[in-house]
Amino acid sequence: MKAVAIKAYGGPETLRLAEVAEPEAGLGQILVQQAYAGVNFADVYMREGLYSGQHTYGTALPFIPGVEGAGEVIAAGPDVVGFAPGDRVAYCLGKACYAETIVVDTAKAVQLPDDVGTDLGAALILQGSTAHYLTHSLFALEPHHSCLIHAAAGGVGQLLVQLAKSRGAFVIATAGGSAKVDFVRGLGADLVIDYRRDCFVEGVREATSGEGVDVVYDSVGRDTIERSLRCLKVRGTCVLFGASSGVVDSIVPMDLAEAGSVFFTRPHLAHYRRTAEESQKRMNDLVSLLRAGALKQTIDAVFPLSAAADAHRRLESRTSRGKILLKNQG
Repeated sequence: MKAVAIKAYGGPETLRLAEVAEPEAGLGQILVQQAYAGVNFADVYMREGLYSGQHTYGTALPFIPGVEGAGEVIAAGPDVVGFAPGDRVAYCLGKACYAETIVVDTAKAVQLPDDVGTDLGAALILQGSTAHYLTHSLFALEPHHSCLIHAAAGGVGQLLVQLAKSRGAFVIATAGGSAKVDFVRGLGADLVIDYRRDCFVEGVREATSGEGVDVVYDSVGRDTIERSLRCLKVRGTCVLFGASSGVVDSIVPMDLAEAGSVFFTRPHLAHYRRTAEESQKRMNDLVSLLRAGALKQTIDAVFPLSAAADAHRRLESRTSRGKILLKNQG
């Protein structure tokens, strides 16, 4: 089968199409003919070697990148129940998803209902699950809460805005440029700040009568984290869940005290999606919101598997507006 293989850490040019052996489903696993794979910043971090020493997302060379996708089950392990050949499924937090076929642990897979397309399933499974646990579990937003969402026109950002509004929260968002600002405003954000033109710290303070927000959702990282802490109210929570501008190497504990005895966390989706039931519950909630018209997922671009390098360049340009997918041409 064909897959995208990485033999050395580096830039997008390290993503090369190769012929590899097809995997087989073992105990607790399904074999899936993949239709689409999602492209995420986690893939970029793996490609660059930033996750090489991690237990959760560690990737030793050589490896096939990719942590999510969707397709059709073609075989199941001998002990598998609940999945059968012909089922359409989506999955995330797996490995080697930039491939024509993939083995997936059943705890990481969810069934796709008939009214959710396979492309939408691939686009929603990781980013949707991320936005869901951030707004429903890590900091369960309620109508009296306020939040700041960075990179709100991005894949996770736009879902965060919509889920936060569905919870009744007051949403302040940042985006770069007038087109993205208008886009995010159309998603329902109460205030959108153009970070290229205006100081978002001042904007947050003004919008909250000087108090700050209850929670900041920061996927940008190095460029924003210090200012994000200054946007919080006393005992607020800063959630760092990405590093599109660079990795945050450290946080000084006394800075948290000086910011108002605030809380800081750097979570992994894997710890909020630990069982098959939890995984399916998050997807069911997202599908219910889709059906109710309270949530929409935008697909920015679809590249063939052979153009994975171009897909990464598109993602890293920070000009995308929504999800980037790789399509299996086989």
